[in-house]
Amino acid sequence: MKNLTKKEPEKKLLLSFKKRAGRSRSGEVTIRHRGGGAKRLYRIIDFGQEKINIPGKVIALEYDPYHTAYIALIQYRDGEKRYILAPQDLKVEDEILIAEKTELRPGSRMKLKNIPTGTLIHNIEILLGQGGKLVRGAGTSAKVLAREGGYVQIEMSSKEIRKIYEECFASIGAVSHPEHRFEIFGKAGRVRYLRRRPIVRGAAMNPMDHPHGGRGGGKRPIGLKYPKTPWGKPARGVKTRKRKNTDKYIIKRRK
Repeated sequence: MKNLTKKEPEKKLLLSFKKRAGRSRSGEVTIRHRGGGAKRLYRIIDFGQEKINIPGKVIALEYDPYHTAYIALIQYRDGEKRYILAPQDLKVEDEILIAEKTELRPGSRMKLKNIPTGTLIHNIEILLGQGGKLVRGAGTSAKVLAREGGYVQIEMSSKEIRKIYEECFASIGAVSHPEHRFEIFGKAGRVRYLRRRPIVRGAAMNPMDHPHGGRGGGKRPIGLKYPKTPWGKPARGVKTRKRKNTDKYIIKRRK
């Protein structure tokens, strides 16, 4: 989607946040490798899209510094403007509609039970009324596979297959900006613009700073049976997802 609209973002839909640089209120680092970066404003995105049965028109396609995907500015027939995630093939002047059942247009939104099998979808609800939670990254999409017992089976981008309640809403189409995964930063400075500070290998640290440290300036193996985090927990290839109540809805695990 190269034809982004050359306009200033909608002022009423902007928020500013104070930079925390990965630190808590007491000043302690809670998230490593954060800090600095260019100034940016947050766009309020309507993931829930509660404007049911009110047609809307796309008036702009914009870049969003807080998301990998592009966003679309929608003006609804009642005059209100809102941002949504822009799907692929969405253009300025296109119309969208949020309804229980509507046409299969990119950006339109409807209940899963009314979406034909094989359709690509994004911004999917997990719990009814909570708004879209799944499939929101650039270039991602899920596919409707089947319906059974009040649930719809969906194949995620990771090839995981899970059941979702058929009354939940989902948007039609794949998320925009699929070329994001192929972008090359080109220089270290551009990474710093994104508020990412340098990452140092554990093997290059001292023993007091990392379990891998203190073995010849980082030129020798770590000397352990398996890699560890800076806090001594197993790393790389270890399952980190805790067992959840939603596991019963997963039919097939991702590869």
